[in-house]
Amino acid sequence: MKLREKAYMSFQQRLLALDLRPGQFVSQRELVALTGMPLGAIRELIPRLEADGLIVTIPQRGLQIAAVDLKLVRNAFQLRTILERGAIASFAAKARDEEIEALAQAHQRIAARAKKGISRDLLEEAQAVDWAFHDALIDSLGNDILSAIYRVNSIKIRLIRLERVLLSPDSLMPALKEHGDIIAALRARDPARSVAALERHLTSARNRAMGLQTIEAPAAVSRTRSAKAAR
Repeated sequence: MKLREKAYMSFQQRLLALDLRPGQFVSQRELVALTGMPLGAIRELIPRLEADGLIVTIPQRGLQIAAVDLKLVRNAFQLRTILERGAIASFAAKARDEEIEALAQAHQRIAARAKKGISRDLLEEAQAVDWAFHDALIDSLGNDILSAIYRVNSIKIRLIRLERVLLSPDSLMPALKEHGDIIAALRARDPARSVAALERHLTSARNRAMGLQTIEAPAAVSRTRSAKAAR
């Protein structure tokens, strides 16, 4: 692995460990100390981090870590939905049965353990299963460009979650149910149903990050309006 790739990975690890906080100002030398990378590698890294939207250079102030605000939440989840919508439709049609069953079993193990009690270790494992599930959808497309775009956006999504909303005892079971609905649609080999279930899940995740209640699904809103109109 090239030195600049090692520097990028080290920066990502420090960011997701919250050794670097959203909105924090940091110098190049502080990044050297945090990442353990030489100054030359950090200087090469900065343009990539700026292009990825992970840092911003502020004149006379230095480097600022991307701030987690409502705009970032909206933009990151919008891009995530666009990418995953196409990925899951393809996955529903083309994935091998054993791939779908492996995803299902990973979720079933989490659900079975949750019935006995929800610990911090279980929440961390459940979060890893969640991320692996979504990564698998994108990687199944076999498109390196899309995977690279998704990975950068995934860093932002994970930073949003660390800053605003990790899985909790209250949110774990609803999230597992949402994933269960997606997996049921995948097992049925139904792309349209899979996309709809995924969109409900991502809307719920976005709303949690924005501190909102779950938005009523468009179909439900339409039915409510029709019922009111009929009165």
